[in-house]
Amino acid sequence: MKIVKFIICLLFGLMFINAGLDKFFHYNPMPELSEEQVKIYAAFGTIGWLMPLVGAVEVIGGLLCIFPKTRALGAIVILPVMVGIVLHNVYRDPSSVGIAISAVLILINIWIIIDNKEKYNALVK
Repeated sequence: MKIVKFIICLLFGLMFINAGLDKFFHYNPMPELSEEQVKIYAAFGTIGWLMPLVGAVEVIGGLLCIFPKTRALGAIVILPVMVGIVLHNVYRDPSSVGIAISAVLILINIWIIIDNKEKYNALVK
Protein backbone atom coordinates (compact mmCIF):
# COMPACT_ATOMS: atom_id res chain seq x y z
CA MET A 1 0.00 0.00 0.00
CA LYS A 2 2.91 2.32 0.73
CA ILE A 3 4.22 1.96 -2.82
CA VAL A 4 0.77 2.64 -4.31
CA LYS A 5 0.44 5.75 -2.15
CA PHE A 6 3.88 6.95 -3.26
CA ILE A 7 3.10 6.37 -6.95
CA ILE A 8 -0.24 8.21 -6.73
CA CYS A 9 1.36 11.15 -4.90
CA LEU A 10 4.30 11.15 -7.33
CA LEU A 11 1.98 11.34 -10.34
CA PHE A 12 -0.15 13.99 -8.60
CA GLY A 13 2.92 16.07 -7.84
CA LEU A 14 4.38 15.66 -11.33
CA MET A 15 1.10 16.79 -12.91
CA PHE A 16 1.20 20.01 -10.90
CA ILE A 17 4.91 20.56 -11.55
CA ASN A 18 4.23 20.17 -15.28
CA ALA A 19 1.24 22.55 -15.15
CA GLY A 20 3.20 25.11 -13.15
CA LEU A 21 6.24 25.02 -15.42
CA ASP A 22 3.96 25.38 -18.44
CA LYS A 23 2.74 28.70 -17.04
CA PHE A 24 6.33 29.99 -17.28
CA PHE A 25 7.62 28.31 -20.45
CA HIS A 26 4.41 27.69 -22.49
CA TYR A 27 5.51 24.36 -23.97
CA ASN A 28 2.11 22.61 -24.02
CA PRO A 29 -0.28 23.55 -26.83
CA MET A 30 -3.40 25.42 -25.75
CA PRO A 31 -6.69 23.65 -26.46
CA GLU A 32 -9.44 25.37 -28.41
CA LEU A 33 -11.01 27.97 -26.13
CA SER A 34 -14.57 29.26 -26.04
CA GLU A 35 -15.27 33.00 -26.27
CA GLU A 36 -15.85 33.17 -22.53
CA GLN A 37 -12.57 31.39 -21.80
CA VAL A 38 -10.70 33.78 -24.11
CA LYS A 39 -12.10 36.68 -22.07
CA ILE A 40 -11.11 34.99 -18.80
CA TYR A 41 -7.54 34.33 -19.96
CA ALA A 42 -7.29 37.90 -21.30
CA ALA A 43 -8.31 39.16 -17.86
CA PHE A 44 -5.70 36.90 -16.25
CA GLY A 45 -3.14 38.32 -18.68
CA THR A 46 -3.86 41.89 -17.61
CA ILE A 47 -3.07 40.89 -14.05
CA GLY A 48 0.59 40.25 -14.77
CA TRP A 49 1.46 38.59 -11.46
CA LEU A 50 -1.45 36.13 -11.23
CA MET A 51 -0.37 33.34 -13.59
CA PRO A 52 3.27 33.31 -12.39
CA LEU A 53 1.97 33.10 -8.82
CA VAL A 54 -0.32 30.18 -9.67
CA GLY A 55 2.54 28.50 -11.55
CA ALA A 56 4.91 28.92 -8.60
CA VAL A 57 2.30 27.54 -6.18
CA GLU A 58 1.74 24.54 -8.46
CA VAL A 59 5.46 23.79 -8.76
CA ILE A 60 6.12 24.21 -5.03
CA GLY A 61 3.00 22.25 -4.03
CA GLY A 62 3.81 19.50 -6.53
CA LEU A 63 7.34 19.14 -5.22
CA LEU A 64 6.10 19.05 -1.63
CA CYS A 65 3.51 16.36 -2.47
CA ILE A 66 6.14 14.02 -3.87
CA PHE A 67 8.09 13.63 -0.63
CA PRO A 68 6.32 11.90 2.28
CA LYS A 69 7.75 14.25 4.92
CA THR A 70 6.29 17.36 3.23
CA ARG A 71 3.23 15.82 1.60
CA ALA A 72 0.76 17.27 4.13
CA LEU A 73 2.02 20.80 3.49
CA GLY A 74 1.96 20.26 -0.28
CA ALA A 75 -1.67 19.13 -0.20
CA ILE A 76 -2.68 22.27 1.70
CA VAL A 77 -0.65 24.51 -0.62
CA ILE A 78 -2.27 23.02 -3.74
CA LEU A 79 -5.83 22.95 -2.34
CA PRO A 80 -6.84 26.55 -3.30
CA VAL A 81 -5.51 26.06 -6.83
CA MET A 82 -7.33 22.75 -7.07
CA VAL A 83 -10.60 24.34 -5.97
CA GLY A 84 -10.17 26.96 -8.69
CA ILE A 85 -9.51 24.26 -11.28
CA VAL A 86 -12.63 22.33 -10.29
CA LEU A 87 -14.83 25.45 -10.29
CA HIS A 88 -13.48 26.53 -13.67
CA ASN A 89 -14.11 23.10 -15.18
CA VAL A 90 -17.63 22.88 -13.78
CA TYR A 91 -18.84 26.41 -14.59
CA ARG A 92 -16.71 27.71 -17.47
CA ASP A 93 -15.61 24.60 -19.36
CA PRO A 94 -18.23 21.94 -18.73
CA SER A 95 -16.57 19.19 -20.77
CA SER A 96 -16.79 15.71 -19.33
CA VAL A 97 -13.04 15.12 -19.71
CA GLY A 98 -12.06 18.28 -17.81
CA ILE A 99 -14.55 17.64 -15.05
CA ALA A 100 -13.44 14.00 -14.72
CA ILE A 101 -9.75 14.87 -14.50
CA SER A 102 -10.31 17.67 -12.02
CA ALA A 103 -12.62 15.46 -9.93
CA VAL A 104 -9.96 12.74 -9.73
CA LEU A 105 -7.29 15.28 -8.80
CA ILE A 106 -9.38 16.90 -6.05
CA LEU A 107 -10.23 13.46 -4.65
CA ILE A 108 -6.52 12.62 -4.53
CA ASN A 109 -5.85 15.96 -2.85
CA ILE A 110 -8.56 15.35 -0.25
CA TRP A 111 -7.27 11.81 0.28
CA ILE A 112 -3.76 13.16 0.93
CA ILE A 113 -5.17 15.66 3.43
CA ILE A 114 -7.21 12.98 5.23
CA ASP A 115 -4.27 10.57 5.20
CA ASN A 116 -2.12 13.21 6.93
CA LYS A 117 -4.78 14.58 9.30
CA GLU A 118 -2.66 13.97 12.39
CA LYS A 119 -0.12 16.48 11.07
CA TYR A 120 -2.77 19.21 11.08
CA ASN A 121 -3.77 18.75 14.74
CA ALA A 122 -1.52 21.58 15.91
CA LEU A 123 -3.24 23.96 13.48
CA VAL A 124 -6.75 23.38 14.78
CA LYS A 125 -6.16 23.21 18.54
